[in-house]
This record gives sequence, structure tokens and C-alpha cells, in this order.
Amino acid sequence: MTRILPGVIAMAAIVVASNILVQFLILDGLLTWGAFTYPLAFLVTDVMNRLYGAPTARKVVFAGLLTGIVCSMIGTQIVFDSEYGPYSAVALRVAIGSAVAFGVAQLLDVAVFNRLRDGSWWKAPLGSTLVSSTVDTVIFFTIAFSAPFNGLSAAATDEVVWAQDAVPFLTAGPAVPLWVSLAVADWMVKLVIALLALVPFRIIVGRFASQPR
Repeated sequence: MTRILPGVIAMAAIVVASNILVQFLILDGLLTWGAFTYPLAFLVTDVMNRLYGAPTARKVVFAGLLTGIVCSMIGTQIVFDSEYGPYSAVALRVAIGSAVAFGVAQLLDVAVFNRLRDGSWWKAPLGSTLVSSTVDTVIFFTIAFSAPFNGLSAAATDEVVWAQDAVPFLTAGPAVPLWVSLAVADWMVKLVIALLALVPFRIIVGRFASQPR
């Protein structure tokens, strides 16, 4: 339990911070500050996997998933009034998409990491994060914002229907649903952080691996 506690705390902190920071938009709404904290969850999973193995990493993932579900449940119960009527701080379909994407992507990260763990030190964390981050982005934005999942909204007026409006891709390209641009922008941030995260991964693993157990 002692060895898993730092990972659980780090994962929970990242999930909570991301749920808070996602409310703050930047770059004309293409991104939120949460886009820069959420990918660090993959770093935590990879560090725990490298140091203590897949079973321990999965326990950390489930701790993060539980934290995310609690945050989403709280968010769905917070209701605001607007000129268009009441709306939840977190739409139900967004909460579902978040939970499904996190669980699938993080467990995939563990599996891919294990397949690559015997190669060069950077291949497992980079390869697993690139694959799982892509899957995470596709699952979350598809469930949370795309038209085929409109039925998940209990409200007569979908709280996230605005994301389906056609706008220039990344503000400059051909017209596509807004959620597609949001997904691509988010995915690009994940890729950059995946590369940058190799530095703390190397430092943390090197430091803890050298300590007596």
C-alpha cells in the first residue's frame, strides 16, 4: 500500500485539477487549461508501471477513474440558469465520455507499455502514451459531443449541441463540426506533453529505481 499511495495521490490530484481547469477556455475556446494537466495522468501510470508493474499501475488507474466519476457526478448535480434555461455544469454525456475514455485509454496504456517495456527506456512510455492518448481523444470527444450520441442527453435541448455547429477547422480550414477542431487541438497538446513527459519519467524512474526497497 505504501508504494502505491504516491501514485494514487498524484493521479487523484491530476484528475481533480483537470476537472476544475477544464472550465477555463483559452485560444478562442479551442482549448482549456485542463488540456495541459490531464495528459500527466499517463505519466503517472507509466511511472507506476515501470517501477512496480502492471497490477500496481492498474490499481492507480482505477483510483483515478473513481475520482473522475465522483467529480463528474458532482458536476452533473450543479445546475445553472441561463437565458436558454437551466443547464448542468457537466452534461451527462460528457461525464460518460470522460469516464469511458479515461478507463479504456489508461488500461490500454498499461497494456501497450508492457509490450514495449523491454526495449529502449523511452519506447514504452512514449509509445503507450501516443497510442492511448489518441484513443482517449477519439472516445471522449465522440461520446461527449458528436451527433450520433445525442440520445445520451436527457434534456430536450442538448447542452452540448453547440459543439456540432459547422465552423472553420482550427479557425482557418474548411467547415467541420466544432468538436472535431476541439478534439484535434486537444490531441496535439497530448502529443507535445507525451514528448516533454519523457524528461520527468526518466528522472523519477531513475531516482526511485536506485532506492532500496
